[in-house]
Amino acid sequence: MPLPFLTADRAFDAQADDVALPFDDHDRWRRPYRPGPWRVGAAALLLLFASFVLIAGMITGFAGALPGATGCMVLGAAVIVAALRLLRMGTWVSRHGVRRVAFFSTTTVPWNRTTGLRTVQQPVRWLGMPRTVQGQALILEHRGGAQLALLTDHNGDFLSRLEAFDRAADSIEAWGAEYRTA
Repeated sequence: MPLPFLTADRAFDAQADDVALPFDDHDRWRRPYRPGPWRVGAAALLLLFASFVLIAGMITGFAGALPGATGCMVLGAAVIVAALRLLRMGTWVSRHGVRRVAFFSTTTVPWNRTTGLRTVQQPVRWLGMPRTVQGQALILEHRGGAQLALLTDHNGDFLSRLEAFDRAADSIEAWGAEYRTA
């Protein structure tokens, strides 16, 4: 007896939960796709490491070495912040524009300063590392001719999930088509 309400692996056509609901606030920034398993797994490992560091800091503090305990607590807090930033990375959209959140920077482009969104075949970085492979990227074109890669099919959200990349690219292109002309 299948229980589809208990699984997250439903077919894409079975339920249209990727579409923004009519009562949703389009002024709020939203990520039009779910974070991928590579990104979530890396953040989970960082949080696991942070728990060990914080426990080590607590043990060090009870042993009486307060400078060592403080160092462990600061390191644990930094690892937690890094894990949360890793989960926040990605492409976010709203009525105001599109925002690409990287680990150390955030770029926001209003819809009225864009000329187009398109998916192209090009060399892309594999999981954000220096190594490049042939793949697809969703490119945002600015009015000045500059281009910004919003998504790639080899990043932490879409590695080995080509259908999810296509849905996310289509969703972002739909947001752009709706608000770029408004």
